[in-house]
Amino acid sequence: MNKYLKEFLLRGLMFGGFGPIVLGIIYFVVSKVHADVTFSGGEIFPGIISVYLLAFTHAGASVFNQIEEWGLNKSITFHFGTLYIAYSLCYLINTWIPFDAKVFGIFTVIFIAVYSVVWITVYLCVRKASKNINTKIKAKS
Repeated sequence: MNKYLKEFLLRGLMFGGFGPIVLGIIYFVVSKVHADVTFSGGEIFPGIISVYLLAFTHAGASVFNQIEEWGLNKSITFHFGTLYIAYSLCYLINTWIPFDAKVFGIFTVIFIAVYSVVWITVYLCVRKASKNINTKIKAKS
């Protein structure tokens, strides 16, 4: 088995369980804020399964950024595509967003914006850390 596929599966298995925990917290908060809201087993069961798979996929997809043979653009494209498909399916299956072209377009724009902000932030932080490390290495040389 490919070492990256193994790593994808391992990361997914290690962190997938956090999805249902987060969903449980969200359901708990919603039930406290809106006392008249109740959740049926038909809502809870697919929610638990889908957020487990979402967390599994999210954790596993981080391996794309460590494939040395891939350039930055390819790894970001695979990472983004994997997360976009996983989130889209999860939100649609659970009817957290309606199956409507306009709403899905808004979801897509928001997803792209948030993804971009996160990656720009990560890029700037890594660049700053690298610069600091290089400065310390030069000072010791």
